[in-house]
Amino acid sequence: MFTTRPELAGTFGMVASTHWLASAAGMATLEAGGNAFDAAVAAGFTLQVVEPHLNGPGGEVPILFARGGQGGDAGRPVVLSAQGVAPAGASTAAFADLGLSLVPGTGLLAATVPGAVGGWLTLLRDHGTLPLDAVLRFAIGYAESGQPLVPRAAATIASVADHFRAHWPTSAATWLTGDGAVPRAGDLFRNPVLAATYRRLLDAARGPSREARIDAALQAWYAGFVAEAVDGFCRQPVVDDSGRAHAGFLTAQDMAAWTPAYEPPVTLDWRGWTLAKAGPWSQGPSLLQALAVLDGLPVTGPEAYPSGIADADLVHAAVEAVKLAMADREAWYGDAPDVPVPDLLSPGYADGRRALVGERASRELRPGSPGGRPPRLPGFVSEVSARSHPSEQTLAGVGEPTVDTRGTTRGDTCHVDVVDRWGNLVSATPSGGWLQSSPVIPSLGFALGTRAQMFWLEPGLPGSLVPGRRPRTTLTPSLALRGSVPTLAFGTPGGDQQEQWQLCFWLAHTVGGLDLQAAIDAPAWHTTSFPSSFYPRQATPGEVVVEDRLGDRTIPELRRRGHDITVSGPWSLGRLSAVSRDPETGVLRAGANPRGMQGYAAGR
Repeated sequence: MFTTRPELAGTFGMVASTHWLASAAGMATLEAGGNAFDAAVAAGFTLQVVEPHLNGPGGEVPILFARGGQGGDAGRPVVLSAQGVAPAGASTAAFADLGLSLVPGTGLLAATVPGAVGGWLTLLRDHGTLPLDAVLRFAIGYAESGQPLVPRAAATIASVADHFRAHWPTSAATWLTGDGAVPRAGDLFRNPVLAATYRRLLDAARGPSREARIDAALQAWYAGFVAEAVDGFCRQPVVDDSGRAHAGFLTAQDMAAWTPAYEPPVTLDWRGWTLAKAGPWSQGPSLLQALAVLDGLPVTGPEAYPSGIADADLVHAAVEAVKLAMADREAWYGDAPDVPVPDLLSPGYADGRRALVGERASRELRPGSPGGRPPRLPGFVSEVSARSHPSEQTLAGVGEPTVDTRGTTRGDTCHVDVVDRWGNLVSATPSGGWLQSSPVIPSLGFALGTRAQMFWLEPGLPGSLVPGRRPRTTLTPSLALRGSVPTLAFGTPGGDQQEQWQLCFWLAHTVGGLDLQAAIDAPAWHTTSFPSSFYPRQATPGEVVVEDRLGDRTIPELRRRGHDITVSGPWSLGRLSAVSRDPETGVLRAGANPRGMQGYAAGR
């Protein structure tokens, strides 16, 4: 099968990410003696500079990792949740007082505690080996000296330039040229204020040990100069997607009270693999649910991949399984104490859901009743007509699909995977704090995130807005074990599509037998037949978006089965990357996505 690039193989280390400069920074860190955790942090900070339309210091990052070696925790997958929580002042009542039924997708009202920097520094402190300056030097260098602006970043700035000029002058000062023009793709773009923020972080990193110095940097971020600047900026009203100006809820006290958290992943055993995901505060378990449904269907054998491309039987079954999993996501997932994850992943529940997969496409949202409990959907989903939703064309920086066939500009996400010669594996999906999501804080050089738009303002739901809780995020890195040994790390940007494009990759690799690069390159698909996690929370029942490379036999057959097919470009869906380690030989492998013309893998 033709692949756009070779699957990389070696024994020293592998880094794969959504931007070549981040992959290079991670690889340089491995070459300097660092481990996979050091390399992931270096790549993560670099992504904040080189993909500013996809993530930033004001965003968040979930991290899945496993340590190599022979220690007590070796081989055990762990989640580091660096998803910030809703501010203490952000409540359903507070939004009702503002006359809002949805959290706006841009501006200050949707800001949660910015978790990305806390997550990266915590990972570095607890599992890395290098000092902070050794991993921050790449991000500082690109912010100070400039980095070639990728075409999509330039296009994103162009799409919101008028909004910046009219409403967000601090963003205009940061992202437009000195004469107010849009920067061109390929131009060296500098953000000296952000570089100065990173340098202030290094200046604050003082102490008797490496760990103490990183703790001092964390203190400066969450209880020092950064928290102070965030607090002051959030008190100033700015125009958001409601069309009105609002101040934010986020305060310095909210930032000081928050820390990243380690927690066990949710796992599913599947055909000799164990796949680990973050808990139901993410959408991670939905991939496990979809796989549990597919596991008992006869269409998921190797014969489903003639010539390395999924056939219509498999695509249909995968789409229907995803619809069921995402319906459960809407009814049951959230950062709540009583999400019935064991019931949702139980074999008996999967059997019942599997029976709902028919020969024809379903257009209904069909949540199940795990443990016999009746599902409850948000009223916005079950009662409000799509005709009353705001028009997507009017929105500045919402949503998160990597490819939007409607032509709107949206925020998106990054991804990075690392494996080293000691068997350490890291998978991380940084996002939020997009340049188009919120105005730049002028003394810091970055914008806050808008992840609170994913909360429901209807009380009593697992995903309802509650101060101190995490929004149900779409960010979802993956880590898989083979024979109880950590073997594979992978992920993609793409909002609600992240689990679906990862499902395409997983099936191509584990069922189709394709190597990492071939599985990434294989034609992808996704459905939008469930409510979006992002403002304005729309759904398109029955729609399946496919790359045209699925072929002239498969696409008409999907239409015959009742799917409304939107044909996208041949290389348009997903931006996956992956790394792996063979536990028997120690051979390391990597692949990265050609789509978007930014992702690269590096290794030796």
